[in-house]
Amino acid sequence: MGVGKSTVGQLLAEHLGVGYRDTDDDIVAGTGRSVAEIFVDEGESAFRALEKQAVRTALAEHEGVLALGGGAVLDADTRALLAGQRVVYLSMDVEEAARRTGLNVARPLLAVNPRKQWRELMEARRPLYEEVATVVVATDGRTPEEVTRSALDALEMKTVSPGDNPRTPGRRTL
Repeated sequence: MGVGKSTVGQLLAEHLGVGYRDTDDDIVAGTGRSVAEIFVDEGESAFRALEKQAVRTALAEHEGVLALGGGAVLDADTRALLAGQRVVYLSMDVEEAARRTGLNVARPLLAVNPRKQWRELMEARRPLYEEVATVVVATDGRTPEEVTRSALDALEMKTVSPGDNPRTPGRRTL
C-alpha cells in the first residue's frame, strides 16, 4: 500500500514500450465499486475471489507490465501463476508508508491502529512477496524514476528508444 506500484508500473511500461494494467482497476471496472466498498459490503474473502480471477484473466490476456494488489500473493494459485514471470517486489518500511500515505487514507485493512496493522500485514506477506519475486527493489526515500531505473537494471532490461520495434520480452508484474 502506497509503495508506488501504479506510478512505477506505468514508468516501466513506458520505458519498455509495452502496455500497463492494474488488476485493482480491473476489479473496480468490472464491479462498478471501489475496492474499499467491496471490502465493506462483501468482506475480504469476496474481494480476494474477485482479485484471484482478475489476476488469472490479466495474466492470460496482457503482455505488458501488470500491477497486482498487495494481497494478491496470499492465494497459492496466484503465486503458482506468477512462477516463471518477471516479478518486481517494491518494498518499503513502515516509516516510509506513513510518510507516503499518512496511514490514514481509505485502506480497509488499516482501519484501526494503522501502523501496527501495516507491520502485521507486511510480516505475513513479505515472505510471499519474496517467494514470487524475481527482484526486490527498495523504494524508501527514492523517486519513482530511481525505482524504475533500479527495477530495469535488476531485471537487466533495456529501455525502448523512439523508432524501435519493441518486442515484448515477457510480462513484468508488480
